[in-house]
Amino acid sequence: MDTKKLQKEVYENKVRHGFNVTDLNMEFCLAHGELSEAYIAWLKKYDDVGEELADTAIYLLGISEMLNIDLGKEIKLKIAKNKNRIYKENNKGVLVKEDELIGEV
Repeated sequence: MDTKKLQKEVYENKVRHGFNVTDLNMEFCLAHGELSEAYIAWLKKYDDVGEELADTAIYLLGISEMLNIDLGKEIKLKIAKNKNRIYKENNKGVLVKEDELIGEV
């Protein structure tokens, strides 16, 4: 999947339809709303969970294009970073990154 190409496609579609391409606050809120819709669809066992997740991804692609961020590259970097992270339980039994345990008794 060529995410950079998808970002451009999403952005061009927004422009073509006259959707917002300047107000990042609004885009983040709308992306949050789409993720909430996906959660509700999953919770209520609706058939459109995949479509709602796709809507969320489309908003993230659009935001990334607006910010000139290569989302595919960032995802690959983050996956690599997460592979090397060490997680341990804190003093309350919650898994946290090892470096967040500093100062706990």
